[in-house]
Amino acid sequence: MRRQTIDLNCDLGENFGYWRISEASDEELMELISSANVATGFHAGDPNLMDKVVKGAVERGVAVGAHPGYNDLQGFGRRVIQANPEELVNDILYQVGALREFTRRHGTKLQHVKPHGALYMEAARSVELSSLLVDALAKCSPETAVFCMHVSETYRIAKAAGLKTVREFYADRDYSNTGSIVFTRRMRALNPEEVAEKCLRACTEGKVKTVEGDVIDIEFESICFHSDTPGALQIGKAVRKGLLDAGIRILPAEEILAEAA
Repeated sequence: MRRQTIDLNCDLGENFGYWRISEASDEELMELISSANVATGFHAGDPNLMDKVVKGAVERGVAVGAHPGYNDLQGFGRRVIQANPEELVNDILYQVGALREFTRRHGTKLQHVKPHGALYMEAARSVELSSLLVDALAKCSPETAVFCMHVSETYRIAKAAGLKTVREFYADRDYSNTGSIVFTRRMRALNPEEVAEKCLRACTEGKVKTVEGDVIDIEFESICFHSDTPGALQIGKAVRKGLLDAGIRILPAEEILAEAA
C-alpha cells in the first residue's frame, strides 16, 4: 500500500564536548526531519548538547525522542557490552529520564524512545531484554512510543503490551532476507539519489532489495538516516526531496499514529 505520510528521523546530539562525529551540524539536519533521536550521554552527547538539540528541535517543530545506548563513549555504542538485562534497562531509564527533563524545560514532551546501535540490535533479538524494557516503559512512560524494526522482539512485545510502536525503515543500511538491517560499526559513503530511490520504493511499493539480491516486503511508519553516515546531509536532502516530490507528507511520528488510530 502506498504511504501518504511518513516520519523522517535522524540521530542528533551525537558529539561530546569539543569532539564531533557527524560532518553536518544538528541544526542543518533538523531542517530536514520530523523526529529527532537525541543522544543521552552514554554512547555520545552531554547535558549541554542535549539542551541545545531539544531547544533547536522545539524551535523547528521537530518531535523529540530519547536515544539511549550502551555505556560506551569510546566505541560509540556499537560494541556489545556484557551486562544483565535488568542493568541495561536501568541504564535506559536513567538516560530517558535525563532527556525528559530537557523536554520539560523547553515546553515539549518526549515523543519516543529508540535504543541506539548495538543496544537496539540486542533488544531486537532478546525476548528478556525487550520484555523488561517494555514493562519499565509501560510503568514509567506509557504515553511514549517505542521506535523499533518490524521484525524484532521489541515490536512484538511492545505491540502486545499496548504501547505505541513506530516501525523504522533504514535509508542508509542494508537489509537481509530476514527483514532485519545488516548491522555495521562503520558506514561507507552512499549515493544520495540511490538512497532516495530506495526509500521511495519502500513507501510506494512496500519493498526493499536485500544483500542476498532478493526483494522482500517491508512495513514501517518512519524512515531513519544516521548523522554519522558520510554525506548524511546530502542523503537527508535527497530523501526529503524524493518524498515530497512524490506527494508524500513528512510528519512527526505521533501525528502519523494519531491519523491511523
